[in-house]
Amino acid sequence: MPRSLRFLLCLTCLISVPAIVFASDAPIRGAGSSAAKYVYQAWGQRFLAQTGIALEYEAVGSSEGIRRIIDRKVQFGASDVAPDQTVLDQQSLVLVPTVVTGAVPVVNLPDLTGVRLKLDGPTLAAIFSGDIVRWDAPGIAALNTDIQLPALPIHPVARADGSGTTHNFTDYLSKVSPQWRDAFGTGKQILWAEGVATAKGSGGVVSALQRTPGGITYVDHSYVLKHDLTPVTMRNKDGRFVAPATETFRSALMNSPWQTAGDFSQTLTDMPGAESWPITMGTFVLLPRTIGEHEAGRDIVRFFLWAFMNGDALAAEANFVRLPDPVQAKAYKALASIRDGAGNVLAYDALAK
Repeated sequence: MPRSLRFLLCLTCLISVPAIVFASDAPIRGAGSSAAKYVYQAWGQRFLAQTGIALEYEAVGSSEGIRRIIDRKVQFGASDVAPDQTVLDQQSLVLVPTVVTGAVPVVNLPDLTGVRLKLDGPTLAAIFSGDIVRWDAPGIAALNTDIQLPALPIHPVARADGSGTTHNFTDYLSKVSPQWRDAFGTGKQILWAEGVATAKGSGGVVSALQRTPGGITYVDHSYVLKHDLTPVTMRNKDGRFVAPATETFRSALMNSPWQTAGDFSQTLTDMPGAESWPITMGTFVLLPRTIGEHEAGRDIVRFFLWAFMNGDALAAEANFVRLPDPVQAKAYKALASIRDGAGNVLAYDALAK
């Protein structure tokens, strides 16, 4: 029997022990990904009710989340981009994938209320590179022959801070547009084209979009729903136009190496599949391999073990997609590798509580 499967069976036995509710004086502190904010909030509220242990999470962006865990200013950092193994080894960090979501282009076009605009990757790249500057441009009109496009200038808005959503968005554009790849590339923070306004955080770009007729930006799907934004439909790798939804994120996930090989090192953008959303993305947490204080380490490991065993329904309610089993098994294994200052495996004590 594979070692990872034996470990999962052991976890199942441990988790069946009735939970003991106890209060902890110190909350679990995390920071990072704004995309994952709503799922960690949902998990945290239920975890507090069941255990008395509070979670304090700051949605400050993936780059800042990584900085804070490297500086050990929080107990976990959250990022929508998996750091290189070299970084993890140098900083003595463990990488744990958590859920899957999608980056979504959204528009503020009052004249198209109730109508879903269609875009493809090269056209989206041309908009954010400044090559297409009006909504009634021929390139957009060719994709929307059944719509009377507004004669409005386009006002792109992007993230100013280091963002995992930006990384996945630009990773997608680099895959579908050689011109974008050569001029702008992929990154959590890039030098945007002239004419692209920037704002800090997902909340900042949402506010900028809402006050800008003709605006377009990109945010995580959960922000689309929370703020009643207007998403576009995108032409995917198979040539089909699809809408952003947990079902289309799941299709991209199921057609990726995450599902087929348990390999979560690759991004989930531009995956094949007739129903696949082209800008699907995973999100991760980073934790220290060694946590000196036993009780603090036990609580943080317990939180994520609890989330994987009990949080799937909450993730779905927050419009995120659970990890496929091969990746979730690796997530358990990563959590089981975390030890306290004396070398004790924290997962055993965490699950016994």
